[in-house]
Amino acid sequence: MTEFSRWCFIVLISVSVFTGCGNNDQQAVAIEDQIGQMLMVGFRGTSLAPDHHMVSDLETFNVGGIILYEYDGPSRSRPRNIESPEQLKQLVLDLKAHAKEKLFVAIDQEGGVVDRLKERYGFPASVTAQSLGERNNENTTRFQAAIMASTLKEMGININFAPVVDVNINPDSPAIGALGRSFSDDPERVAFHAGLFIEEHADRGILSCCKHFPGHGSATTDSHLGLTDVTDTWSDIELDPYRQLIGNGQCRMIMSAHVFNQRLDPDYPATLSEKILTGILREELGFNGVIVSDAMEMGAIRENFGTRESIEKAINAGCDILVFSNNITTYNEHMVPEIMDIIFSLIDEGKISKERIRQSYDRIMTLKESV
Repeated sequence: MTEFSRWCFIVLISVSVFTGCGNNDQQAVAIEDQIGQMLMVGFRGTSLAPDHHMVSDLETFNVGGIILYEYDGPSRSRPRNIESPEQLKQLVLDLKAHAKEKLFVAIDQEGGVVDRLKERYGFPASVTAQSLGERNNENTTRFQAAIMASTLKEMGININFAPVVDVNINPDSPAIGALGRSFSDDPERVAFHAGLFIEEHADRGILSCCKHFPGHGSATTDSHLGLTDVTDTWSDIELDPYRQLIGNGQCRMIMSAHVFNQRLDPDYPATLSEKILTGILREELGFNGVIVSDAMEMGAIRENFGTRESIEKAINAGCDILVFSNNITTYNEHMVPEIMDIIFSLIDEGKISKERIRQSYDRIMTLKESV
């Protein structure tokens, strides 16, 4: 840590690059500040004491995003970050106060099972995407999405990692269909209701994130737990909701899936695949927004790739924001400086270019101008 800090100081003095981002008006932005904006991290705590490591992560390393949870996975206990509306609102205010730049504060608030702002904590009840798709009523979907978005707005949260636009090809898929997270097995209906969801959030200044690209709805296993191979079950119709939402200009942030599809890339899962994220999502579908990874510690990545390799591959594949939930198997207070150290060394070795970092930074800061 001491060696890293000394090196950061040298880099801060000697290394900066120019960026065309309007938010910085052509001013020099240090490379470490650009890297910090590419990190979205989780932490333990319902309040933010001055000596909490998250204060240093925000102030020293310019961390660009926070993800909030109500349940702490490593300790299998509650609370993690959420106890009540009043407490959560203050926590978000304190986090933003320590951020060097505008802070992304994200949460998975899909409705139903994936519902971090639970009724028992004093938040409005929610319903599953599946129930909305089955009812297939525009007013109902708008009403439910509006309640959700208004709640997030009141809390100061500006990103909802929703809607799920996975097509419900396998209703028994353990991570999607079995949990009621998909609107429908009809890609047109998925795109329609996802579009309504996005519109209601956008009307209240909340960014939505479509997930999980290129499609998790046909999977027979859960990528949280290990390798999820969709080679034999995936079909091109799983891209249809993305085609429609991107074409309509509604999709500004997309989350990658950790699924492996040998027909799309014989070597890497989507999050680590340049062929999928750059070749299909950016070049074929024309997406020019922010690509965010699913949690990098999930079993599909953790059990098959080292931290260093997965970071290198994800960034070069096209991920702009790397999510480290710090909430799966272990909790690490030193996670941010360790990740920063890895990325710096990858740049120093020529395995990641500064230009690639700048591209992500520009996309992130452009999106932040809208919230």
